[in-house]
Amino acid sequence: MNFKLLPAVALAVACLAAASDGAKADRIKNPIAVFSGLDKITGRIVSFEAAVGETVQFGALQLTPRACYTRPATETPNTTAFVTVDEVTTASNERKRIFSGWMYAASPGLHGIEHAVYDIWLTDCEGGTDVIVDPKEGGSEAQPPETPDTRGPPPARR
Repeated sequence: MNFKLLPAVALAVACLAAASDGAKADRIKNPIAVFSGLDKITGRIVSFEAAVGETVQFGALQLTPRACYTRPATETPNTTAFVTVDEVTTASNERKRIFSGWMYAASPGLHGIEHAVYDIWLTDCEGGTDVIVDPKEGGSEAQPPETPDTRGPPPARR
């Protein structure tokens, strides 16, 4: 092993850790979430929109986006939405919650809805102009956290 490179590697790791710890990006609150859905019976893929707080029907699934965020054009793209999905049975009209959580447009396979008949994934958020500035850690202007239905996604795991 070449021990001459060890200090340079340690310095690079320390710089990356410092940059990722303090970097909080602003986000844009959007009123419209854009999804794609796959009907596995027909093989058709349909794109559809849902306003935040509005429930839309896709087959037997009812989808309600609670929040939809993007980042400013100057930041690394990151489109996220907090979504609840209920399955409605046709015989008794009962609803069963099958998903409640964050969907990430960048990784639809990890954070999409995989149902026996339908798949749904987030593709975009649109119409936003309100920029939410995340408070910097340790600052005196820290604000209380938002309600659970509208707060941003948890930090990315590494």
